[in-house]
Amino acid sequence: MKKWHYSWTILIVTFFAIIVAGIIRSSSGVFIIPFENTFGWSRASISFAFAISLFLYGFFGPFMAAFVEKYGLTRMMLYSMGLLTLSLAATFIMQHEWQLVIIWGVMMGTGSSLFLTVLSTQVANRWFVKRRGLAVGILTAATATGQLILLPVLAALVDRYSWYHAIVLIFVLSILMIVLIALFMRNYPANVGIAPYGSDTIEEVKPTTIGNPFVFALSALKEGLRAKEFWLLGGSFFICGLSTSGLIGTHFISYCMSFGIPVVTAAAMLSFMGVFDLIGTTLSGWLTDRFDNRWLLFWYYSLRGASLIALPYALASDSYALLMMFAIFYGLDWIATVPPTIGLTRQRFGVQKSAIMYGWMVAAHQVGAGVAAYFGGVVYEVWDSYQLAFMLAGGFCLLASLFVICIKKQPVVAQ
Repeated sequence: MKKWHYSWTILIVTFFAIIVAGIIRSSSGVFIIPFENTFGWSRASISFAFAISLFLYGFFGPFMAAFVEKYGLTRMMLYSMGLLTLSLAATFIMQHEWQLVIIWGVMMGTGSSLFLTVLSTQVANRWFVKRRGLAVGILTAATATGQLILLPVLAALVDRYSWYHAIVLIFVLSILMIVLIALFMRNYPANVGIAPYGSDTIEEVKPTTIGNPFVFALSALKEGLRAKEFWLLGGSFFICGLSTSGLIGTHFISYCMSFGIPVVTAAAMLSFMGVFDLIGTTLSGWLTDRFDNRWLLFWYYSLRGASLIALPYALASDSYALLMMFAIFYGLDWIATVPPTIGLTRQRFGVQKSAIMYGWMVAAHQVGAGVAAYFGGVVYEVWDSYQLAFMLAGGFCLLASLFVICIKKQPVVAQ
């Protein structure tokens, strides 16, 4: 047997860290109605707090990339998971809407930022030379899988006991993850005396040359704003966030319940999406290493738009078969856009700058997610239905497919 390469250990730990961070942040979809019932808050107010979280975790992505370069991967993972754990503990004493905004908006948004934005790129760039696209695909799949796969368990706990019990479960998972990160994570392959996977050269760990991380992140943004590709990728990623975690992740369960579907069943459909997302995004990473990333994105966005436009009709038909077909199809495409987006970013800006440039694109992604999370609640308050929100999201996805196909094919930047 070939010797186990420690890069795969790093990948596994990172995979589960992303899953835990994902379920903590995305559990908001399960708690909308329980928070309404417990505290008497409006759905628009609760959606606003969750929208703040979506916005902040994307906005802080490029700054997290800079902080990782400055202070190290392991330290930043511990700090971020610790903040998520603290926010869960604070939920037990939450009483007012402003506390919801601070805890579920600011604290959770900041704590989940590293895990759900640039971490997959940082780990793949540092620990892999070969199979880099596959590594990104696996870790990216964890981002959505973590947000979906445990939702039925949380929903069942809420339905049978209370939302307090669901919080306890993810609190314990976060504590366990802090222990695993402390035991097994390392900043670079050289820290354990090996070369990155697919290389024979042990790269010397050089002292960081980054000064102020905020200045570094903002200078990268300034460079990106001068590139047409940055705008096209950022615009398409805005729509990606709007159509996934912002709308489906936040409002899908409530949308299903408005058609009489039980909360546990709706959460199970989201979980089902998570299983197929793991398959689809890992496959997307494999395809990214082999095919034109622009055309991959074109088809991903086009098919996603068609499925979102079809969803209201599937719900109105009262057919579980059609809903399961939607869950499978949408799950395969949920976050498959990430590996080719990172691939195009790497081609245009190079490996060294790709993480922080991608971080800014994730910021655009989460602005879109925040917009959809908030206005989805507003649309429901005004029209007593989510149909308009989902139809508009489908149309925007078709627009995103045109954005990505306008990107000129780039030569690979020298590494």
